[in-house]
Amino acid sequence: MATYDNLPVYKASYDLLVEIFRFVKTFSREYKHTLGESIKKEMIILISHIYRANSDVSKRKEHLSGARESLELIRLYLRLTKDLDQINLKSFVFLNTIIESVSKQLFSWQKSC
Repeated sequence: MATYDNLPVYKASYDLLVEIFRFVKTFSREYKHTLGESIKKEMIILISHIYRANSDVSKRKEHLSGARESLELIRLYLRLTKDLDQINLKSFVFLNTIIESVSKQLFSWQKSC
């Protein structure tokens, strides 16, 4: 079993977390402490699920399912930030590319269980 920080899905998720923290700083005050905090919190939950899925084999499917659910919520929040003009289209596409990569990795991992 690989350590969690060597997993490609963990690395991609962590990169997404860093990018989200960068983008949330640019949100207007109205959305920074509501929508921005919700996105960051959900990202931390996603990474926690990935860590737990790697370390707790008996509940791996449960944690992977939770990770995929968190990722879909993040995708929804990001769409909302785009609709509220908090990020531009280029940034939105960039973040969604990373999200799609993480989603495919989680699906493959879950399928292999």
